[in-house]
Amino acid sequence: MYRIITFAFFLVFSPIFLRANSAVIQTTIQDQIRLKLENVQPGFPLNIRNQKLTSSDEIYSFYSNRAFEEAWSSDGFLTELAYELRFEIRQSKFDGLNPLDYHLAIIDAFFETFESNKKNKLPNDQGELVDLELFLSDAFFQLSAHLDRGKVDPSLLKSTWGISPKPQKINYSELLAEALVEGEVRRNLEKLYPKFTIYKRGREVIRALDEKSKSDSLNWKPVKIDKTIKVGESNNSIPVIRQRLQFWGYMGQYESEEPKVYDSSLFKGVQEFQMKNGMQPDGAIGKNSLAGINNSPSDLINRAAVNMERLRWLPDTVKEAEIILVNIANFRLDYINKMDTIFSSKVIVGLRYHATPIFSAPMSYIVFSPFWNIPASIARNEIIPAIRKNPNYLSQKNMEVVTFSGQPVDPSSINWSAKTFPYMIRQRPGGSNSLGLVKFMFPNKYSVYIHDTPSRSLFEREDRALSHGCIRLQNPAEFAKILLSDMPGWSEERIREAMNRKTELIVNLNRKIPVVLVYLTFWADSRGQANFRQDIYNRDEEILTLLKK
Repeated sequence: MYRIITFAFFLVFSPIFLRANSAVIQTTIQDQIRLKLENVQPGFPLNIRNQKLTSSDEIYSFYSNRAFEEAWSSDGFLTELAYELRFEIRQSKFDGLNPLDYHLAIIDAFFETFESNKKNKLPNDQGELVDLELFLSDAFFQLSAHLDRGKVDPSLLKSTWGISPKPQKINYSELLAEALVEGEVRRNLEKLYPKFTIYKRGREVIRALDEKSKSDSLNWKPVKIDKTIKVGESNNSIPVIRQRLQFWGYMGQYESEEPKVYDSSLFKGVQEFQMKNGMQPDGAIGKNSLAGINNSPSDLINRAAVNMERLRWLPDTVKEAEIILVNIANFRLDYINKMDTIFSSKVIVGLRYHATPIFSAPMSYIVFSPFWNIPASIARNEIIPAIRKNPNYLSQKNMEVVTFSGQPVDPSSINWSAKTFPYMIRQRPGGSNSLGLVKFMFPNKYSVYIHDTPSRSLFEREDRALSHGCIRLQNPAEFAKILLSDMPGWSEERIREAMNRKTELIVNLNRKIPVVLVYLTFWADSRGQANFRQDIYNRDEEILTLLKK
């Protein structure tokens, strides 16, 4: 009897169960998203198909705010926005980023499966739709973070990055919600780009290099030479050098009767290459020129990628109305006011073992006819040993010994062989002073400043990494005139007099001007022209390794 009742019960109520079950199936995607996210233990990353998602907190916040409704599919099919996001992930290579960091391989596999299902009129598996949903959202959040603040943490680099960390521009969950409402993934991701126009131009340079690489069939094994090659000379490397300059369009194709001879046509191509790469266009193929000629499209894409990352680290305050910008790798200072470059000058920067640091600080005063208070390390390692060899060294160099309170000390009363030296050595103002006739001060923990120099001929060198870390300026009088132009009474004549005093004169500026020292070995100028510079401090490789990791 019991079995008959049970069977009858099943016959009566089974349609109800089936209808209820059908309702469950209709809400499976939303429910599965909720269940997957609710099962994640706090502090642990979300794991999908043995892949850890990096943005678990953002994912949970985003989906909980939308009642766990799917974002990238509708009625079991992928939306146009899902395809747009995949396109943007692929395009991230033009930002110098790695699309594989944003699950591109597994996203492509899912898309291929779903497109095959559509072709064969098969429904998409709901579990796969949920997994793809989470991969796409994680990709959006991770790409947003990298476009906003960079992939690499500059504070962890071996080299110094003293510029304050960049704050997050926007809440990425809110950004994705906005992108979905507007139906615009790209436009919302572009909100995260650095505000400098050179960033978007840099993307176009990488795009062009990527296209150029598709027609590249050259062997880019580095060419090596024993000495500088000059026009008219013969060298076994000339045919390869000619071929590479033709590849880049610096010269046309032609038949050479003597392929190994450095002829006049190649000379013009080398000059063109040197001019576009910040070198002296003397036509001589030396160490720096050859280093540039050895770069393949892939090498230049990597260099550009490193510098796009550096741009992402810079705060938007670098776009302030008035700023002094020093690009260490380009050996140049630019004074920019209201987006116009008012003053530009060659500079000398630190030697490789006295590298000029990267940092920012406000310039607040100028010192005319300065003393050079010689740093203790230079005094210990260079000045004191010179005095031991030559007792007249101090007078010959216009130097004096003083206490730390500034009281003069008779050099003959000092035991120069003692282990300790409780004094300070300084060079008096004058034309032979190592700081020249003026210095520009932006107090910082590195004791770095901008100054004049008596060694004017050094500015003619191509490689100007020659100082102990400070920045020597080629045209300091003109720079002082510009900085003091809105301060009454500072005529050219008065500046000239101030620079030739026997005692220091400190002039406080009427405003603080941001000084930013950067290290860019690539940028795209206002015409979209690519500019590449030598990595004088060998810093690019570390960043490139971390970008590709």
